[in-house]
Amino acid sequence: MPKVYGISLSPFVRKVRTVLAEKNVAYDVDPVLPVNVTPEYRKKSPLGKIPAYEDNGRTLADSSVICAYIERTHPVPALYPSDAYDYARALWFEEYADGGLTPIMGGKVFFQRVVGPKFFQQKTDDAVVKQALEVDLPPMFDYLEGELAPGAVHFVGGKLSIADIAVASIKLNYQHAGEHIDSARWPRLAAAVAATLARPSMAALAAEDKKILGG
Repeated sequence: MPKVYGISLSPFVRKVRTVLAEKNVAYDVDPVLPVNVTPEYRKKSPLGKIPAYEDNGRTLADSSVICAYIERTHPVPALYPSDAYDYARALWFEEYADGGLTPIMGGKVFFQRVVGPKFFQQKTDDAVVKQALEVDLPPMFDYLEGELAPGAVHFVGGKLSIADIAVASIKLNYQHAGEHIDSARWPRLAAAVAATLARPSMAALAAEDKKILGG
């Protein structure tokens, strides 16, 4: 049986686990923490990051690589568009979420308000959070809002894709930190992310997170 290494609070682990759930692939979880990882784990993930993935004795690292592999090994239902342009767009939104939103929503909001205080006894730096909420994120939300057609709840191709999963994955961390996307200012984005988070695949992971966080 495939195995995912990493804790569910990670948006990258969550992305992989959501893809597996959407494809109805059974798997095990080893809740590795990305802190002082063992030499054995580094053989699976050379950078020491989570997630790593093991399938039939072979391992992969990096959530985007893992999701692409799962798509090839379990192609139904497809989570990557068949049209070349839509496929590239889905990859772009995934990267926008992973490389753009996550360092801010995760690093500057979720870490400051949740991870630092709860797991490392660090005080929240309110100035960092304020900068993220008032300066960094609004233009990023503006961009995503403009990329959604009126009434659309998916970023690409009119159906669920890796783009939606990636954006919703980091939004859940933002939500755990007590923040939401303002539906009055960004109605399309708020509705699209809410629709993805309401799917059973993500709702189950959200419930799992609440147990970890004591909510």
